[in-house]
Formats: sequence, structure tokens, C-alpha cells
Amino acid sequence: MSTEPGGYVPDNTPVVIGVGQYSERVGEPGYEALSYMDLAGRALAGAIADSGASGSVADAIDTLAAIRAFEMSRPDRKPPFGAADNVPRAIAKRVGANPARAILTTTGGQTNQQLVGEFATAIAAGDSQCAVIVGSEAISTVLALTAKGEIPDWYEAIGGDFEDQGFGVEELMEPVLFMHGASGAIPLYALAENARRHKLGLGLEEYRREIGKLFAPFTKVAAANPHSAAPVERTAEELATVTDRNRIVAEPYPRMTVARDQVNQAAAVIVASAGLARALGVPEDKWVHIHAVTAATELKLSQRPDLAGNPASLASVDAALARAGKSMADMRYIDFYSCFAIPVFNQCDHFGLSVDDPRGLTLTGGLPFFGGAGNNYSAHAIAEAVQRVRGDRGSFALVGANGGWMSKYATGIYSTEPADWSGNDRFAVLPKATDKVPVAREPVDAATVETYTINRGPKGAEAIFIGRSDAGERVVGNADLTDAVTAEAFESGEPFGKRLTLTQDERGRTVGRLA
Repeated sequence: MSTEPGGYVPDNTPVVIGVGQYSERVGEPGYEALSYMDLAGRALAGAIADSGASGSVADAIDTLAAIRAFEMSRPDRKPPFGAADNVPRAIAKRVGANPARAILTTTGGQTNQQLVGEFATAIAAGDSQCAVIVGSEAISTVLALTAKGEIPDWYEAIGGDFEDQGFGVEELMEPVLFMHGASGAIPLYALAENARRHKLGLGLEEYRREIGKLFAPFTKVAAANPHSAAPVERTAEELATVTDRNRIVAEPYPRMTVARDQVNQAAAVIVASAGLARALGVPEDKWVHIHAVTAATELKLSQRPDLAGNPASLASVDAALARAGKSMADMRYIDFYSCFAIPVFNQCDHFGLSVDDPRGLTLTGGLPFFGGAGNNYSAHAIAEAVQRVRGDRGSFALVGANGGWMSKYATGIYSTEPADWSGNDRFAVLPKATDKVPVAREPVDAATVETYTINRGPKGAEAIFIGRSDAGERVVGNADLTDAVTAEAFESGEPFGKRLTLTQDERGRTVGRLA
């Protein structure tokens, strides 16, 4: 049983005691053009208030992890308006906290969910009493002010120590894909999406309709969420129909169906020991128990045996359910990370879920509609999950958090039902797969297309493919769209299985034409 006799929850049991969200939309009443640190501070203040504590939660915080904003997530990027020299302590300062441990996290949308497991484990071991996960994005404000020629100074001299965990993007770096134009999330996910489309035998238009059917219910949730960046309900047909406003950004994606990073959003989660929660006067009806957290890492995209698959994410969800002693049918509330359709489709395929599952597949409205709040989106999903299970006592919620190009995944299961942490075994990092496909290191003469995408932008169209050489090695290249026969195969959406003759251009890129 998860509690001691009489239903008493042991003091070292980790519980979520508070969650907070804060957002603003450019030009709306009350808009303040807040910085990253201000947005995060508002969310953390909201989480503290949400706990209902009679004591000082801020004084009790011993660990605070600040999730990296997108504009701080790569070595070659700097926040255009600057930021605090110590982001975690700048956020802590806004609520009067002075944690012993301050952390600036690595990059990845799974990070906040994984940290719930790490911090819960530390609390169960007695190494921490109160830990905070908090993050924010202000990209919408940055773009709006830059367009007006306004350059505010968001730098803050805070000083003090903090743990900089680094960017953590080494496993995401695939120079051969980047050099051929798959240098961002949209074309990288599109490569996987088209591989799934081919596996299902669907044409481009038909597959777009499937994406529309998946995401139309998400828009309904987003429309009712006050923190949504795009609170507009749309039909499946609207989402699937290509128009000037809903143009293709990379096949098969219309613009409305990809993660929306232009947001001003922040969210915070507070995890504490049950003993501290009691001492702080946090009412027990505010406690939400952490039944399992599991994290997994996938192979690089070009190395995956199945370019459409993501077994690490599926293993993470399976393992979390097993550790919680539950099945997917037991989850009343679900939020699958939805930067693009395929991370959601993969879970639906694996668990036999319908896209119109009556429970819904999002708690926020999803990244294309609620907003893709950078590395911190899933903190919003966790906040929603906590509120749902509080209001529906005894129910269970599952949050699946994704990072990179389906590169990392972390799953959390939450309920007001107590969870037994006496064995401190409810958090696990799963072993990484080793059965990788070798990538060709030297130029090859020919390859057979496995998947592709076409980037479409102001400078025209660029086709990227991943294929196999005759020796079975992976090959990445660009299809020559100036060749009519090659262009017809790729523009039709059916280049799969076609054999390309390969050459190298003056920049060293591989270029393919139909053999």
C-alpha cells in the first residue's frame, strides 16, 4: 500500500504542492511586454499562491531549476535584449527566495518533466525538501518590439553561484542533415512524418486531412484556455486546406499545424516533501502525488532503423505506466507533446488510441494552438494535469514531454491518490537503443529514397531526402528539382523507393537525380 497504516503519507514522500502559469498577448489589455525573468517570476508567484500554504514557501525553496529559454538554448544564439547573468537567481529574487542550489538547465522539451522525477527522487532520499521547476518564453514580445525598433535592456546583474548544465544539444547535432537544409525542427519532423505517411500508404492531401482530424479537437481546448497564444477553434478542413495564409512550410505541414513559438508564456511547478508541506500548512487537498517519471533517449534521426518510429518515447510511456501499476485506460487526462503531429500519432498507433478519443489528447490545446513555449511547454501541461486531478479526486493524468527531433522523452503520471516512495524507485532513466543504422561517411553513387521533405519559403523550394546506399548505409542529400523527372517524383509526394543517382556539388552537398 502506498501509505502507512491510517492513510498517513510519510514525511519524505514527494508531492506537487503548487503550480502556476502566466501569459500575455501582444496588444491586449494589460499587456506589459515582460522579460523572460518577469514572466517566470509571475508564474512562480502564482505557484506559491496556488499551494495555499500558511507558511513561507519562498523561504523553504532549496532548489530552483530555470528551464532555458529558446534564445539561450544554442551556443550561437544570444537573447536579443539580454538577460540576467544568473537567470535562476533572478527568478528566485522576484519571489524573495534564495535557494541553496540554483540551476540553468540543458535544452530539451522533456527537461521539466524529467526534473520532476529527479527532484522527487532527491526529496525521497532526504537530499532536498522543496524544489522548483520554472521557465518562460517571450519570443512574441521580442518580435513585436523589434518590429517597432524598440530594444529594451533586459540585462540584470544578479551575481551569485548557479549550476550551468550546458546546452545539451550534442546528441541533436547532425551536420549532414543541417548542411542539406534540414536545419530546424520543421523539416526534421517532416522527414519522419513523411516516412509514417509512406508506411500507411497515404497521399499528401489524405495525410494532411489526418493531421487536421488529429488537431481539430486540440484547437477546441486551446480556444477555452486563457493562456493560449492562438485561442481560435478550427475545423479539420481549415487545418488541412492549403491557402496563402495556411501555406506549406515543409511537406506535409501547413503552417497552422506546426508548433507556435511566438508566445509570451511561463509556468512553474513546486515539488516538496510531505513533511514540509505539513509544516508549511499546505492543505492536503492541494497535494498531487507523482506515481512515476521515466526518461528515454532516442538514436539520432539518420541512425534510426524506422525513420517513422520513436521507440524511446513509447518505451518511456510504457515504463511509466508499469511503474505506476496502471494502463493507458486508467488515464483520465492525457497530454501528449504535440509540437507536430507525429509524436502524437506514434502514441496513438502504439496504444490503439483514436484521434477523437473522448478523453482528449491534450490538456493545454497543444503546441500549434496553445503555444510551443520553448523547452518549457510541458510545465504548462503538468500544471493543467495537477489542476485536473485535484478537481477529480482519485483520477490519473499522464504527461508526455518530448525534446529535440523526437530525440528525448520523459513521461509523468499524477494523481491525488498517494504514491509509495519508500523504495525510491518511481523515477527511471531507460537504456538507450544501440541498433543504429550506419551513416555513409564517403560519397556514394546511388541511393534509394526512404523519406523526404520539401522546404518551401521565400527563396523557393528545396527537397531533402534520406535514403539507403546499395551497401545499406544511410545517405542524406538534396533532390535536384531542376530535373523535370526528379521534380515530378518529389512534388507528387511519392519519391519513396525511387533510385537516385548521386553527385557532389561545389559545396560538397550530395545531389540526387532519378536514375
